[in-house]
Amino acid sequence: MISIKKLIEQAGAEALQATLDSYRSVLAAIGDSAAQACPQVGNTMRQNLLNLQAVLSPESTPDLLHQTGQQAEAEITQWGSSAADYFRQRAGEAKELMMILANAAELAGERDQRYHRQVHEFTGRLQAIADLDDLRLIRDSLVKSAIDLRACAEAMADESQKAVARLRADVKAYQTRLDDAERLAGQDPLTGLDNRRRVEAAIEYRLERQQPFSILLLDLNGFKELNDSCGHLAGDELLKLFSAELKSAFRASDIVGRSGGDEFIIVLDTGIEEVHAHMERISRWVLGDYTVRAGDSSRKVTVSAAMGTAAWQPGDSLRTLLERADAAMYRAKRAQKQS
Repeated sequence: MISIKKLIEQAGAEALQATLDSYRSVLAAIGDSAAQACPQVGNTMRQNLLNLQAVLSPESTPDLLHQTGQQAEAEITQWGSSAADYFRQRAGEAKELMMILANAAELAGERDQRYHRQVHEFTGRLQAIADLDDLRLIRDSLVKSAIDLRACAEAMADESQKAVARLRADVKAYQTRLDDAERLAGQDPLTGLDNRRRVEAAIEYRLERQQPFSILLLDLNGFKELNDSCGHLAGDELLKLFSAELKSAFRASDIVGRSGGDEFIIVLDTGIEEVHAHMERISRWVLGDYTVRAGDSSRKVTVSAAMGTAAWQPGDSLRTLLERADAAMYRAKRAQKQS
């Protein structure tokens, strides 16, 4: 049996490429599995792992390989925690809805038992009337029974309406809470843009309809250095300012989202030519100078970014579309570094 070391010595670049291909395949498989197990949080992990996959090449240094391994481990740990939180939240919501329905059923049961006793009393009274010989007594008893029966029926109808109204109010309040939770689940908490989950759902919708569209990926340059030099609060402030400007550069019908960190994704129901026009508009009006607080002072920051785009093609999947746009973005980033 040939050792890996000897194999590398013999096969050289071929063995290194095979090792990298295996590593990249493992990252993709882990991301796909996480997305299938819990799409609500797994899609973000899958894309982050694809981003790690994209930077791996035969020119990768040992430090870079070690760093990607640590990042992959952190992504898996974060996914496990987020998935557990998600399922706990969903279990709590289901339990609450079950309690609402159980209370409604209990109230209905109590009401039915109460009126069952009253109806049973009416039945006994009518049987007693049948044994009377005096017509006047029969008439008086029937009139009284009719009045009582009518009052009972009206009370039952009124109580039923109130019970239904309460149940509707409870369900409406619960639906409002679910709608709010769904809205927040699809929103990036820092910037207010759509998060990766909502953006990918919008892409999947268009893929199912075979509807022509394009996506635009955008990655800020030097953001890590800003965090390191000015702190994460300054970095967060820049992300919020930039996101507001980015959102304003598009139509309300366009999907503008933050896919994580300093990366953004836009979905446009247009061809690639119009996307290029949007890229020029971003370069002219969105990128540039921003002022952020750094401690007790302010600092001017010049924001630049690498952008990559891809247009839908028949047979595309979410993954292939994102991979094309991602590859275009990293080509742009490498070109910026060389210029």
